[in-house]
Order: sequence, then structure tokens, then C-alpha cells
Amino acid sequence: MEERQSGDQVEVLGAAKFTAWVQGLLMVVFAGLAAGARWASLQGYTLGRISDQTTVMTFLYVVFLSVAAYEFVSLAINLAIRRRGGSPGEVTMLTGFARVVLALVLIFALIHSTGKLVQVGTVVGAFAGMLFGWSLQAPVSGVAAWALITLKRPFRVGDRVLFPSLNLLGDVLEVGLMYTRLNQVGGTVATEEASGRHILIPNAMLFSQVAINYAPQLRTPHILDEVVIRVTFDSDWQTAENVLLDAARSVTGDIIRTTGKEPYIRCDWYDYGVYMRLRYMTLAKERPRLSYEIQKRIFNAVQRTPHVDLAIPYVYSFRKGSEGGKPLMANPDDGPAAAPCA
Repeated sequence: MEERQSGDQVEVLGAAKFTAWVQGLLMVVFAGLAAGARWASLQGYTLGRISDQTTVMTFLYVVFLSVAAYEFVSLAINLAIRRRGGSPGEVTMLTGFARVVLALVLIFALIHSTGKLVQVGTVVGAFAGMLFGWSLQAPVSGVAAWALITLKRPFRVGDRVLFPSLNLLGDVLEVGLMYTRLNQVGGTVATEEASGRHILIPNAMLFSQVAINYAPQLRTPHILDEVVIRVTFDSDWQTAENVLLDAARSVTGDIIRTTGKEPYIRCDWYDYGVYMRLRYMTLAKERPRLSYEIQKRIFNAVQRTPHVDLAIPYVYSFRKGSEGGKPLMANPDDGPAAAPCA
């Protein structure tokens, strides 16, 4: 059996061809049996009667013809999916649906041939409303949610949407009658970048989900982002601010012109220095890339600027402090450092 590897999929070519040949052969066989049963029925061969209106031969003709039609549909599905490069799993799913339809047709034919269709229909009809109401509750809710989303448009195709209760972030690819399809963001990586994994969310669930739209404005999908660095207490404050702001302006110049919002600085003190928070407007879907470009420029600028230094947590020794007030490892000649506190 010949196999071909394509990415993460393995297509078994020999099995696919074998299945197509078998389906074609079965279609011909059952079509021939149906034609024979029909000819025998016209010639007066009955093989007995199921009811006053239906003979066994006529019933066999319906069965053979239905099976031949099923094989024809299965063969057509197989060839069509193979032609467009689909997976064998699609063939299995669609032929399974056709198989269920065949079973229902045969059951209907059997009941009709016995002449009990009206009685059985009365019994089934008594429970049909309740069964359909129960089974179609989620689909009807899904269609209602689709109509609501289409009319109100809380998010559109192409928007980046976060569902906090599902811990799911993704770009909207399609809003269908029953499902909303997302391209998952994150999941395989730590940053907010599209992973290529498609996720189906039943529309019925959207009635009870909080959705956060990263890009509520179709033409300006901008959000606030920040880059945080730690500088030492002896760094020049104004120079550090200029380094951060210049990096943001050089990377997000187009965004600044579009939004009219300049980057700005917010700061916090901590035990070993100052947290300098650069906040700027960024594109919702380009957030990781723009953040990387800004951090790279900041890093290079700090290396070239002697008045700005990045803070590293120091561990101080009580004994060293009591002896001379020197921090641990301030001088390499002081000897090995004590183990840092957990």
C-alpha cells in the first residue's frame, strides 16, 4: 500500500483507490439487482406479498435501488473530495451521513410496504414536537445568535476577540449559521500571535459569554500596550525617558499620526531601582512584533548611553554591611558571594 507524507497528514493512496473501485463495483452490482427485481416484478414474480399493495419483489427492488443510489453518492463524494485535495476523514463523515439517510429511507419503505404508515405516523407525531423541540434547542439558539451577531456586529470577520471565561483568544474567520470559526491566537506560543489552529465555537454559547473585542473600530484597530524596563537609581531620569520615547516614536510613527496619541511614561519605585513603563498605541494584531522592535531599540540605545543603566536585584550581606557598608560582591576581591534569598 502506497503512502504519501504531506505536512502532518498521511494519505493512504492505495486504500482510497481500493475504496473507489469497491464502491463502483457495488453500485453496478446493486443497480443490476434492482433492474432484475424490477423486471421480475413486471413479469409477475412476486415471492409473496407484504401487504395488499406491495409484493416482496417490489420491496427488494426498492432496497436494491436505494443501496445502488447510496454507493453512487458515496463514490461521487469520494472522487470529489480527492479531486480538491481533501482528507479521508471528510469522506468518512459525509458517507456516514449518506448511510444514515439510506437507513431512514429503508425504514420508511418497509413501513409503507406494510400499509401501516398512517398508524405509525400518528404515534410518532405525538412525540415529534417534544423531541424536535428538545433536540433543536441548541441549533435554534445558534441561528438566533448568528442573526444577532450579523445585525448588531459586536465583532466582525477579521477582528481579534477574547472570551475570558473560555480562556480563548482568536481572530474571527467566519460567522456561520451554527458555529463561529476562530484562528487561535497564542496557545502554541507565549505571545499574542496567530497559531493557525482553527477553533469552532457553537453560536448558542455566545449568549452566555463575555466577548472582548481587540479591534472594535474597523479602520483603527489600535490598543494600548506597554514595555517595562528597570533602571538604577543613579540613572539619568530624563535621558532614560528620552530613550524609551524615541524608540516608541521610531517604531509607531504611523500609528501616532493616525491616532494622534503620543507615547508616554509612567514609573514605579521598587527596592533596587525604578520601573519605567513605556505606554504607546499599537496595532491589535501586530502587538508582539512592534513590542519586539521597540525593546530592541531600547536595548541598543541603553548600551550606547552611559547615563542609563539597567537595574539588577542585589543581595546584601548583613555582616558585610556591619563591617564596612559594602554590598555583597561589590568588589571581586571580597570572595565568594552568599547564596541569594529565595
